[in-house]
Parts: sequence; C-alpha cells; structure tokens
Amino acid sequence: MAKQAFSPFLLVLVMISISIHHSAQLQYTQSQALFRVQKLFHYPPALSSFYKTTDLCNIDPTPSFTLVCYEDSLTQLQINGQDGIFPLPQQFSTFDFFSTLSAFSSLRVLSLVSLGLGGPIPNVVGNLSSLEILNMSSNSFYGAIPEEVSHLKNLQTLIIDHNRLVGQVPSWLHSLSLLAVLSLRNNSLNGSLPSTFSSMESLRVLALSGNGLSGDIPDLHNLTYLQVLDLENNHFGPRFPNLSTRLVSLNFRRNKFALGIPEKLRSFYQLQKFDVSLNGFVGPFLTPLMSLPSMRYLDISGNKFTGMLLQNMSCSPELAFVNISYNLLKGDLPACLRSEFKVVLYSKNCLKNEDQEQRPLVFCHNEALAVDVLPPQRKQEKRSSKAKAAFVFGVVGGVVGAATAMALLFFLAFMRLQRKSEVKPPTARSKTEKVSTVCNVKLLSDARYISQTMKMGASIPAYRTFALEELKNATNNFDNSCLLEDSSHCQIYKGRPADGTLFAVRSIKMAKRHSSQYYMPIIERISKLRHENLLSALGHCFECYPDDSSVCRIYLVFEFAVNGMLRDQISGGHFRKTFSWTQRIVAAMEIVKGIQFLHTGIVPGVYSNNMKITDVQLNHDLHIKLSKYNLPLLLEDNGSASSRVRLARSKGSNYMRGKDNEKSDVYEIGVILLELIAGRPVTSNDEVRLLKDLVQVSLSADNGARRSIVDHTLQKDCSDESLRIMMDICIRCLSEEQSNRPSVEDVLWNLQFATQVQDSSRHDFQFDQELPVPSSLEL
Repeated sequence: MAKQAFSPFLLVLVMISISIHHSAQLQYTQSQALFRVQKLFHYPPALSSFYKTTDLCNIDPTPSFTLVCYEDSLTQLQINGQDGIFPLPQQFSTFDFFSTLSAFSSLRVLSLVSLGLGGPIPNVVGNLSSLEILNMSSNSFYGAIPEEVSHLKNLQTLIIDHNRLVGQVPSWLHSLSLLAVLSLRNNSLNGSLPSTFSSMESLRVLALSGNGLSGDIPDLHNLTYLQVLDLENNHFGPRFPNLSTRLVSLNFRRNKFALGIPEKLRSFYQLQKFDVSLNGFVGPFLTPLMSLPSMRYLDISGNKFTGMLLQNMSCSPELAFVNISYNLLKGDLPACLRSEFKVVLYSKNCLKNEDQEQRPLVFCHNEALAVDVLPPQRKQEKRSSKAKAAFVFGVVGGVVGAATAMALLFFLAFMRLQRKSEVKPPTARSKTEKVSTVCNVKLLSDARYISQTMKMGASIPAYRTFALEELKNATNNFDNSCLLEDSSHCQIYKGRPADGTLFAVRSIKMAKRHSSQYYMPIIERISKLRHENLLSALGHCFECYPDDSSVCRIYLVFEFAVNGMLRDQISGGHFRKTFSWTQRIVAAMEIVKGIQFLHTGIVPGVYSNNMKITDVQLNHDLHIKLSKYNLPLLLEDNGSASSRVRLARSKGSNYMRGKDNEKSDVYEIGVILLELIAGRPVTSNDEVRLLKDLVQVSLSADNGARRSIVDHTLQKDCSDESLRIMMDICIRCLSEEQSNRPSVEDVLWNLQFATQVQDSSRHDFQFDQELPVPSSLEL
C-alpha cells in the first residue's frame, strides 16, 4: 500500500523535474543562431563545447567566450579574440554576423572585443532593443556611428574604443536617456561636442581621448552623476568648461586650453585625478588643489602657471603623484611633498635651492609679465595712468617673453629625452597595474551596477588601487594584534589608516604561476559589489617578489562593520534586547535589498551565496552590511571541492540558473527570518525544521499561540497582523520545493507591508533613542 501511495507522487516529481529541465533549454531559434555564429567563425576550437551538450546555457564560461541565459533566452554574449583564438575567415561578413545576432531579442549584454570586425557598424545593431551594454572595442570599424543605435532605449553602456570611427560625435546620443558610460577613445572623430551633451544627466563616464575633437566643451554642470571625464589628446579649448563638483577623475592632457582654471575647482572634494598637462594654461596655479581631501594624482606640467609656493602649504594625505614641471612657479617646495612615498616632479620652475634643475628667478618674472591676466578695464578706470604703464611694461615683457619662449621650446625637446635620467622613481615591492581612467571605465562598464550605485552607493568611497605601504602602515605591518581571522585560505586584518577610518584587509596567498592580469577579471567583478547593504570592496593591492613579476599575494580592502553581527543584537551577546520588532523588520528588509543587488545589480548576478545570520553585520549607524558573496577569492577555502559540498544543503542544488538559482538564497532569508522572530540562535537543520513546524502550526492557531513563539521581549511590541505577515513569508521562504518559494521582490514587498501594518496598529511603541530605525524604511 505504501508503494502504491508513493508511486503517483514520485511520478509527479519526475514530471516536474523534466519540465524544469526543459524550461532551462534555449529557444530553438536562438540555438540555431548560435550554431550559425559558430559556422560564420569556421568552427573555431574555442566553440568546440557546442558539440558536447544539448543545453548551450550550461557551457562553462571562459575568458574568450561567455554566454548567459535567463529561462529560455540568451541575455549575455561575450566573445574576446584578444589571444587570437577567433581568427576571422577570409569571407567573413560582419553584416551577416550582426543579422544573426538579431535573433537574440532578449540580449542585454553584447561584448565583441578584439575580433578584427571591419567595415561600417551594421545598422541592424539597432534591432537588439533589449541591449543594456554594448562593447565593440579593438576592432576595425570605420565610418560614423549608425543612427540606428539611437533605437536602443535601454542602453546604459556604449564602448567602441580603438576603432577607426570618423565624423562628429552624434548629437542624437542625448536621446539615450539611460546612457551612463560613453567611451569612444582612440578613433578619428572630429568637430566639436554637441550642445545636447548638457542634458545627458545619467552620464557617469565620458571618455573621448585620442580623437581630433576641438572647440569649447558644452556646459556639463548639470551632469551631477558624471565621475570620469577623459578628453586627453584632442584639440579642446581655449576655455575651461563648467563642470559638476562631483567629478572623480578629470583628464585634459594635451589639448589647446589657453586661459586660467576657475576658482570653483577648490570645491571639487571628490576629485582624485587632475591632469591638465601639456596645454597653454596661464595665470595663477590654484594651490588648494593639492589639499583636496581625495586628490591622488596631480599633473599641471607643460603650462605657464604662475604663483608662489610656500613650505607650510598643506597637501592631501592621499596625494601620491605630483608633476608641476615646466611652469613659472617660485618660492619653496612645500614640505608635504617631501616624502619617499610620493613621486614629485618639479623641474624647470624657479624654486629655491632644489635638487631638480630650476630656471633663474628672472625667467619666471619676465614670463609671468607676458602671461599675467589683467583685471577687467572697468575696475581700472580710476587708475588709468597705472594701467597704461602696466600695459607698456607688459608689451616690453611680452617681446622678451616671446624670445624666451623659443628657447623654452628647445629646452622642452631636449629635456624630454633626459627626463628619465633626471628623476628616478622610487623602487617599490608593491606591484600596481597602470591606473588611469581606462580602469574607471572598466569598473563602471556594467550597466546594472551603474544604475544601482547611482541610487544606493553614493556614500561608499571610490574603488582604488592601494599601495602596499598604505596597508602595512594601517595594520602595523600586518601585526597579530590586528588579525581578525586566520584560515588556510586567507587572513583578515583590521586596518586603521591615518584618517582613522577603519577597513578590513583580506590577505590571500595565490599561485605564483599566474600573473596579476589573470586575476583582474575576478577583481573587477568584486569591485562592482558596491551597495549600501553590502560590505563593499574599497580597493586591492598586488604584492610581488622584487625579482619576479608573478603574484604572491592579493590584498582585498573592504569596509569595516564596527557594530559586529546582527545576531548579537537579537539573540545574545552584549546588545541583548536592543532591537525592537520594527527594527528587526527593517533589518530583514536591508538584508533582502543586499541580496537583491547581488542578483540583479551586476551582470551576471551572484547567486547561491549561502548567507547566514553570522554574515550579517552592522555599521556605525546600525545599517545592515552583508559580508558573504559567492565569488572567487571570497569563498571559504578559495572555492575548493569541500567548500562547494558545504553549499549543497537539503534545500537542493545551488548551481542552477535564473529563478531556481535565486531561490537558494531565498531559503537562507527564511532561516534568518526564523531567528529574527524567535530571538534565539538557529544553528542546525534540525532546529530549522522544528522551529518552522512550530511557526506553521501557530499560523492557524490563535494570537496567543503565535506570540508564544516570538522573542518574549517583543510580545507586547508587535501587532498580530505584522507578526502574521512575517511568519507567513518566512514559511514560504523555507518551502522544500524551490518553485513554491517566493521571489526576492515578493519577500521585500511583504516586509514593507509588515512595517506599514505595524505602524498603523494600535500597539504604539517608542524606538530606542540610541538606536534609530535605519532610513531604508523610505523606499
């Protein structure tokens, strides 16, 4: 009898399993399109995996080929031919290739890098209406950007670097209202920037270096999200543009700017890189730029900046590179620039008693007279005689200055050949990759990451590369007194830099056979985890042996949660009985928001995070910070087999895609909700099942039965309706069948509703004044 009763149930499970597997298959038309792509490339070995599976969505990603599916549609396609593994056949048709891609109507990410694609960009690219990221760098496209790109209304990232594009930058780009990253570096574009750029308010990265663009830059002060502006090696000028004060990186190197820089720049407190070298700037150098709190890289060389430097001038503690060479500066080199940890170039000025070669003081005096910016005439009317004298003196000085300028040109040509021997940069054991705005473009190139961080990550410091000496100083040379955790995989240290802001440093020993470039794609993914409810990455550092370029250690720097674990606030520890019922709901909401970002905030999403309440930490404002992500370098034991086994729990496999993959993390949310409700640790699967059964029975019982399960300190604090909603969503999250578990969005909606019900109930309560409810209640 038992067997007869069980067989139909088993048959249903088998049918469900078959239907789920079938739904994960790619649509037939899209599968055929992928085989067509394989044929167009003449069946390269890099696509040999097509023969080994009937489910193309299960093909393991490689550095050269990645595809990602959601349900039965292709959403991401990346082909990288940098290593020459995708040689184009002689009769390859770029138009046929893009026509084939039109079959992928749900494609959101398309990256075609270093494939040798040539000819005009096919206008059929406008048929990919779901695209959010389009990267066609390092090919041989020529001609203008087709206007059909304007049909891609969801586009957030457009990168076409290192091609042969010509013509003007299209004025219709402003119609792409979501565009956050525009990078057209190293092409042959000309003309001026269209005035419509003033209205591109979503723009975060504008990189147009290495073109032939000219004229004045439009007014960009309304672009309040703009962080990276890279216009190097063009012909822009002569006026300095009106910019937003939130810029992080500004690169105007090698252009035609010929006037002064505005006083407004002293309020650019987030500025980290400022490069206006090799222009024709004149007038006083704005010395407060050196003391901007975030400034790390300052280059004003090759201009005619004037002014007096003083020894007691202040500098930003972040300042690591300064080049003020070939200007007209006088006085003394500021003491804050005399550090072995800084690279400082200051030759060919008129500074006193300095090692690097200086000019005679009279040279800077005469040149300054030639470039001095006179005040408006109306302010000089009362002193007309002095103005005339100054004018005559200026003309004479200008003649002298012109002659001296010719000599300066010869000096410049000569000294460029000798600059390397003139100043030798200090040796360092720390190996850092070449940091430029290109790196920033990579960090911002994920469209979902951009859209989320614009709203939710504004308070997190910009991601950067750390110097090894910075980390040593912050951790007392990695002393045991700073050691927080020690395992076979890594050590975690608490760091306290000079500004007193705490951070955590993960020291990970890596295989020497891999170079730093091997780990850069992983680090780029980690750098995108920037959200107010994640312990976000702040930067990294590679440490190498002096005589070997192979990586020895990677240091990953993260935010530090000063208020410990959430568990201590609700189920024991020093902070017992601190969190109220509403604060617990809000904490659950912030946990779900963090997981939601991991799923949808970057591409591809991060699933199967095996989140536990011990991975939920609190910052100084008692906001939630999640510290567990399913990414290489961050997994326990570095993703070993034993670690992967621990991820497979009774709830089912964590290595499924799409919605099934999401439901693994929903189960973990349910376990955390159990502990928030009961107010005691839940440390085993048996405890989870027992407490789940109690909650489920109490849902159909009376109010008293439900309150008997709740933390006794909160029994008078929570309304019955709010408690019922919390219990119901908790039970649904813990369903044995993944298909019965709610989505992350559904969980968040129910938690929001629970707070509304609680606020409108008759059970009024007062929040602890020392522990205010986090502002995330305002959704």
